[in-house]
Amino acid sequence: MRAVIQRVTRAEVKVDGESVGKIGGGLLVLMGAGADDTEADCEKLADKIVKLRIFSDENDKTNLSVNDVHGDILAVSQFTLYADCSHGNRPSFINAGEPKRAEQLYEYFKAQLAAKLEGNVQAGIFGADMKVDLLNDGPFTIIMECIGGKIV
Repeated sequence: MRAVIQRVTRAEVKVDGESVGKIGGGLLVLMGAGADDTEADCEKLADKIVKLRIFSDENDKTNLSVNDVHGDILAVSQFTLYADCSHGNRPSFINAGEPKRAEQLYEYFKAQLAAKLEGNVQAGIFGADMKVDLLNDGPFTIIMECIGGKIV
């Protein structure tokens, strides 16, 4: 399971011009499920994201989590995180999870975030053509991967 985590001052996802998820300060999480991912990967990744200390404290040190700053999370599914660009110029997505299973994992991942986050979890729509608008704060962007229930 892969995630791109961005600290944001705001983020919104739209489908067909309509807002389906919107947050103020917090984290935008782009999440992709791989072919071999499990619920254990969802649990570990969600736990790590909620506890990730990437917000500044009163001394301008990154010591605070999204819960510490009373932030929200916008979770957006993104199978393109599994793009393989090693051959030719057209990415292959053979390592991405099968859509039905990937959607189950995405739903489970969102539930895990909601269970661990004191704030609000908003989300995109799995498989939809989404437009994501954000203001990256910092910018602060982290790429994280969980394999076999372990962050690597």
